[in-house]
Amino acid sequence: MSEEDYLKAIFSLYNEFQQAISTSKLADSLSTKASSVTEMIQKLADKNLVTYQKYYGVHLTDLGKKQALKIIRKHRLWEYFLVESLDFKWDQVHDIAEQLEHIDSDELVDKLDLYLGYPKFDPHGDPIPDKEGNLEDQDKFLLVEADMDKQLTIVGVKDSSSTFLKYMEKKELSLGTVIRVMEREEFDHSHIVKVDGKAIQLSMAAARNIYVQTKNNIR
Repeated sequence: MSEEDYLKAIFSLYNEFQQAISTSKLADSLSTKASSVTEMIQKLADKNLVTYQKYYGVHLTDLGKKQALKIIRKHRLWEYFLVESLDFKWDQVHDIAEQLEHIDSDELVDKLDLYLGYPKFDPHGDPIPDKEGNLEDQDKFLLVEADMDKQLTIVGVKDSSSTFLKYMEKKELSLGTVIRVMEREEFDHSHIVKVDGKAIQLSMAAARNIYVQTKNNIR
């Protein structure tokens, strides 16, 4: 597991929980041992990329956040390139982008960004940082939080794993799909949504991993 993987994971977890990240939570996220996390955190702290306080957790420093955003920018640009230019499916690109993001060439990334026309979002709906590390604001929320019978547009996924993206494809759902929540089952909290006049049943787990926007807030 590389330093870049740790910086990305800390950045992502902080954005989700808005607090310092415990070593156990970081270990779970990266599927690694707590001892390995402790060792890497010390290395990152020595480079002034993170701060760590026992019992409170890990924070990125300003330098660490800058590095994390740089890595995320590369990863998401490569994902966009693979889908838009090489016709990969959105469930195929994460692992390839994981390899490509470690190419250390700012000039290559800048030219890739220019070639792609400075995209704002990757194929999974996540914002792509610009060269300065700025992220496009998103007024989005999870489908599980949506009001009934309102027009919504799918703009992203919280879970970008291959299994979930394949589930989305089986349900014929993708970014830009317009849906309405018609019913929530009392027994299992599954959602019945309408897409192009057709009713589709989504599990509670799916509803917790699909980001939507209302019609008035579509980017």
